Amino acid sequence: MNTKPTTSPLAERNSIEQVETGLLLAPKFDSHGLIPVITTDYADGEVLMHGYMNREAMLKTIASGEAHYWSRSRRCLWRKGDHSGFVQKVKEMRIDDDQDAVWLRVEVSAGGSCHVGYRSCFYRAVALSPAPTDSIALQQLEQEKVFDPNQVYKDSANPTQL
Repeated sequence: MNTKPTTSPLAERNSIEQVETGLLLAPKFDSHGLIPVITTDYADGEVLMHGYMNREAMLKTIASGEAHYWSRSRRCLWRKGDHSGFVQKVKEMRIDDDQDAVWLRVEVSAGGSCHVGYRSCFYRAVALSPAPTDSIALQQLEQEKVFDPNQVYKDSANPTQL
C-alpha cells in the first residue's frame, strides 16, 4: 500500500498579498470547483471561446500544453480537439490578479474553435440601445463557416442545452 502523502502543485490561498503579488499559482475555483477561461488566438488576439476548467483540466493543460476544459453541459473533462481534431496548443496561460479567471492564448491546428463551424464562438454581435419593447437583435459577424460541423462531429451530441 502506498502511504506517500500526495501534494498538489497548486498552492493554498493564504493571504491577499500571496494571491495578488506572489509567484505561486493559487487559483480560486468557484463553489462548483470551476474557474472561467477565456481563450484567444495567439497570433491575432481574436476571442475564440469561453469555457471552464476544474482542477484536473487546469493541471492537464499545464502538463500537456494543450487546452483541456470541463464541460458543464456534458459534465466531463475534455481536451479541445478530441472530436474535431482542432487541438488548441497553448502558447501562453495567464491568471488574473485575484487568480479566479484564466486567459489562454492558443494556436488552433486547423479549422475553428466553435462547434457550430465558425472560427470563433463569438460570431455574432449584440445590437446596443434597442427600443424598450423591441427584441434585441444579433448581427452576424462571421459570414462563412470554416468547417462543416455535421462532417466533423458526425454522431457526437450537440453540447448546446436549452
